[in-house]
Amino acid sequence: MKQIKYSVLDLSMITKDGNAATAIQRTVELAQKAEELGYERIWLAEHHNMEYIASSATSVLIGHVGSKTKAIRVGSGGIMLPNHAPLAIAEQFGTLETLYPGRIDLGLGRAPGTDQQTAIALRRGDLNTAYQFPKDVIALQNYFSAENKKSMVRAFPGEGLNIPIWILGSSTDSAYLAAEMGLPYAFASHFAPKQFRHALQIYRHNFQPSEYLDKPYVLACVNGIAADTDEEAELLSMSLYQLFSGILTNARKPLSPPIPNLLDSWPQELIDAVNGMTACTFVGSKDSLIQQFSQFIDGNQVDEIMIAGNIFDAEKRLKSYQILSEVFDAINQS
Repeated sequence: MKQIKYSVLDLSMITKDGNAATAIQRTVELAQKAEELGYERIWLAEHHNMEYIASSATSVLIGHVGSKTKAIRVGSGGIMLPNHAPLAIAEQFGTLETLYPGRIDLGLGRAPGTDQQTAIALRRGDLNTAYQFPKDVIALQNYFSAENKKSMVRAFPGEGLNIPIWILGSSTDSAYLAAEMGLPYAFASHFAPKQFRHALQIYRHNFQPSEYLDKPYVLACVNGIAADTDEEAELLSMSLYQLFSGILTNARKPLSPPIPNLLDSWPQELIDAVNGMTACTFVGSKDSLIQQFSQFIDGNQVDEIMIAGNIFDAEKRLKSYQILSEVFDAINQS
């Protein structure tokens, strides 16, 4: 089995006993722990009008996390490009790369990262910006290129800097674009697993080598909950289940403590719906997770696993990421 890189996705979720400041501090502590444990990167994601997510100003938060770490790559998973002018993102990430050279990733998404009314507010009434996504990605590449020095509009800082661009996706549309542009592809299977395998097939079949990448590179983002025992991990995962229930029922709540036997009180249709969203979720002890992830990696031939680990207790969350790092080290040594 090939060597698998492993990384972190964090949304700076606000916990039931916390606020935005404590959520951001949890993100910093997780980034520092991930760096210590050998994780490749930590990504932060743009969301808006969501009371319990503190990562709306994603570029600002990336800079903060970068200042509190030394080596781990820090980036966006992602920046929702239709919400922004490409020049502004080029300048922001050019500044980040200048501050933290060789450590910044720019993952780009087409979705708004919010509801329609908020998207209208972000885009000043122009929802057609989503259709310009491929052109806007090209515009970003141009702003970063040294050849852009002859253009009337230039990005300072940004021009001439090597800032890896990733295409993010939760459907097959993004797979075609990542393949056509020869860019690495990150799939959001942590909440949209339904089209995961089909999207990977499309990406690999249609991939065109580019100056950025000579062969397909796939990152799969999944949910991961680890503990000393399978039973403890299952209990910890009930916070994640509450989170997805809130999304599906439009009754969003902060990240809450796990509730034993939670599913016993749920109607079957809600259980089925949450199970559909969490099909790419890995829960268990170290030994259980080695088996689960080995099968997933072997079956899908991914190059990198990114873990979203929404656990309420801060110490147990850090321990979960420690166990997960041991899982991937064991897999890589097998």
